[in-house]
Amino acid sequence: MKLSLVIMAAGLGSRYGGNKQVDGIGPHGEILMEYSIYDALRAGFGKVVFIIKPEMREMMEKLCGYVSGKTALDGSPVEVRYVCQDFSSVPAFYKIPERRTRPFGTVHALLCAEEAVEEPCCVINADDFYGLDAYRRMAQELRRLPEAGRAAMVGYLLKNTASLHGTVTRGICVQREGFLDSVQETRNIQLCPDGSLQDLGTGRLLDPDAVVSMNFWGFMPSIFPLLRRDFEDFLRAAGDDPSAERLLPDLVDRELRAGGLKVSVLSSAGQWFGMTYREDREAVAQALRRLHESGEYPENLRA
Repeated sequence: MKLSLVIMAAGLGSRYGGNKQVDGIGPHGEILMEYSIYDALRAGFGKVVFIIKPEMREMMEKLCGYVSGKTALDGSPVEVRYVCQDFSSVPAFYKIPERRTRPFGTVHALLCAEEAVEEPCCVINADDFYGLDAYRRMAQELRRLPEAGRAAMVGYLLKNTASLHGTVTRGICVQREGFLDSVQETRNIQLCPDGSLQDLGTGRLLDPDAVVSMNFWGFMPSIFPLLRRDFEDFLRAAGDDPSAERLLPDLVDRELRAGGLKVSVLSSAGQWFGMTYREDREAVAQALRRLHESGEYPENLRA
């Protein structure tokens, strides 16, 4: 069974202060999504789909074009596809607000990949590091999931995903007997110097051991009709708001409540890290150097 890795790389990275998806953070200038691709291929994935902005195509081919020359674990050539997240995919009934410059969020991003994804897929952020164990667990789960009504996610602890340098948004999960019960997209989460975590919007303290979604989702192709329906409902409610976004945890939570999805919660023994703010960069660079030095990654990921 072929499995796809779908990389959402069209975000603007505004809080980071630049295009962090293509920031050469590794010891030899590797970008974070190269680690995701490397780990996914050795976990058994055989196809990579990049969701990008139209103007990123040439740059992405220069950075990651070598992936099409790789071989999957089953001996077949790795398939590479590029899809664009832009306003051309927005339904005709919706008029784009004049002040709208940003994409419509991760539901829209994945929906833009519908024509390129015909197999079970793992959907990730381009600017996060998830670790090999997460991809292995997801590959195993995708191979045994039925086609309709099921999905999966890899969860991480909230305390390991926040930043001292500013607030973050996380999907805080409630799980029951290994399945997701609900996921609440929570904005303005601040890690305090004493290690506590606070929702600045409400002032409440958050459980540091709460499981959160870091956009590491596993979906079957049957997810696309649900995405389309959800996105169209979102646009009807959004009106002319130039900054409204529809995020994957919101869609998953809606389908959980409606009984449209049952989502396995997978835990990973690996390490997550990412760069929300530019001040996070050095810690991530040091972590990657240690992983190379320990032998987890070869000197050259591109070889």
